[in-house]
Amino acid sequence: MPNRLAQSNSPYLLQHAENPVDWRPWGPEALEAAKVQDKPVFLSIGYSACHWCHVMAHESFEDPEIAGLLNRDFVPVKVDREEHPELDQVYMEAVQMLAGQGGWPLSVFLTPDLEPFFGGTYWPSRPRGGMPGFGQVLAAVSDAWKHRRGQAVQQARTLTEHLRRVVQPDGASLAEEPLGDGPIEAACAALGRAFDPVYGGFGPAPKFPQPIALRLLLQRWRHTHDEHLLAIVTTTLDRMAAGGIYDHLGGGFHRYSTDQRWLVPHFEKMLYDNALLAGCYLDALEVTGRQEYAGVTRETLDYVLRDMTDPAGGFYSSEDADSEGREGLFYLWTLGELRAALGPEAARSFAYVYDVTDVGNFEGRNILNLGKTIPQCARILGREPGELAAELAESRRVLFEVRARRTRPGLDDKVLTSWNGLMIDALARAGRVLGEARYTEAAVRAAEFLLSPAGLRPCDKTGTGTSRPPVSSLQARTGSEPVPILSETGTGPICAKHRAPTGGWSGRSGKLDLSPFPPASASLYGAYCTKIDATCLPGGASVSSTSDAIVISSTGLSLGRPYLASSNDRSM
Repeated sequence: MPNRLAQSNSPYLLQHAENPVDWRPWGPEALEAAKVQDKPVFLSIGYSACHWCHVMAHESFEDPEIAGLLNRDFVPVKVDREEHPELDQVYMEAVQMLAGQGGWPLSVFLTPDLEPFFGGTYWPSRPRGGMPGFGQVLAAVSDAWKHRRGQAVQQARTLTEHLRRVVQPDGASLAEEPLGDGPIEAACAALGRAFDPVYGGFGPAPKFPQPIALRLLLQRWRHTHDEHLLAIVTTTLDRMAAGGIYDHLGGGFHRYSTDQRWLVPHFEKMLYDNALLAGCYLDALEVTGRQEYAGVTRETLDYVLRDMTDPAGGFYSSEDADSEGREGLFYLWTLGELRAALGPEAARSFAYVYDVTDVGNFEGRNILNLGKTIPQCARILGREPGELAAELAESRRVLFEVRARRTRPGLDDKVLTSWNGLMIDALARAGRVLGEARYTEAAVRAAEFLLSPAGLRPCDKTGTGTSRPPVSSLQARTGSEPVPILSETGTGPICAKHRAPTGGWSGRSGKLDLSPFPPASASLYGAYCTKIDATCLPGGASVSSTSDAIVISSTGLSLGRPYLASSNDRSM
């Protein structure tokens, strides 16, 4: 029997509408229930393309026994982070302070006053790999709430106060004084120290593309002409475009890489990642003149226009990692599939260039990637580079058509204002830099949609019996002064009205707003790595991480000192 999420418009919430968990959407009814029943809230935040969200759903939220524990001892609330980014920001910060890391699914236990006192990310349904089972977590948190509530409440208050100070340390930080080059130099130096000179990117696995950091380095290079800064950017862009994180058949980038060399991604594709990365490759093209960056930009934008664009002009939010119950299956190949599609000779060349073998590089199948450049492969194979490149282009076309007949990953067709703004900016700039009017036209069309009555409207039922409007509505509303959102088209000013988020953190007051109904906003918050929380061990062991965070043991929940995470602890 469907739960309360069946009335939602969010694709993510609808994925959980048949769970035996008595989920409630964020809102007055759920939060009043927590106070009336005197139960903690179990807040689960995720998004429809999140692989580990799906794993936890299948393992735990579809399990009748675990659902029974949740329904008996908690008020379970499910939130789509893309509908409520202000909630995601606040409670992600809390979990990072508690565990030293964060990710999705974000799993937080709150007092009825919505203050967090324990949290993590993914837990398996049963103890595994040094992690407690989710059932154990629920039992331990329930026991602490019933028998050591004073400690839990005090922990929540302490953590909430730390959250306030992290976001707004003091009024002096708001002084409107020129910052100078110091912070930028320090940021670039820190990125230089974290740079991986072999594979590009920053730090060890998992690796996120971090286009904002790359664009900062390019901007700094324009002022200093420090060639090391430019090398960091080009090495990273080259290795990403060659790796499995890039879709070599259909264009566009996957979410992030689970390994150091960009080979094995989490296969979801996010609109904002592709918008920011397209802009980053455009920046690099303008600086270096390297046409391969133009090619990556075109393929990325063409992917969005082909697969992520609503008929009305707006852009969808994401594509899932999974299809047919397997992560990445849509994108994977066997050597036999190449031979059947291309014939033996073309398949042999393609397999050599794109690293396809009988053994495979991911669960017995192959993620396409370029271990060598195409000119390098041509020399090794004794081929003329232009001839080989033309053959590979035709092979990619054929394989793309074969892949198009497969079951596609799920689509989150929400149209979010902020993410659309990023893509509009990338398309408008691409139209100018590449001299291609189709990108400019797509940018204008999307901007006009955002400003139209059809775009700027509440998210509600259509009354037609469908669960969602044909074009998902926008999460930002009109409010304050008009702000230009498209300046590259040469077609005159196109503006959208905006308002700052009023839920979550208040930048002016420095207060944490945990009011029951923070309005939806469209701010884009940082991308956090989906990591497994490893601060707890099952069985009889009772251990704490070095952060002295809350831990679980066979005797229940230990309420320790919160871990006060610095910005360097955030997993991006």
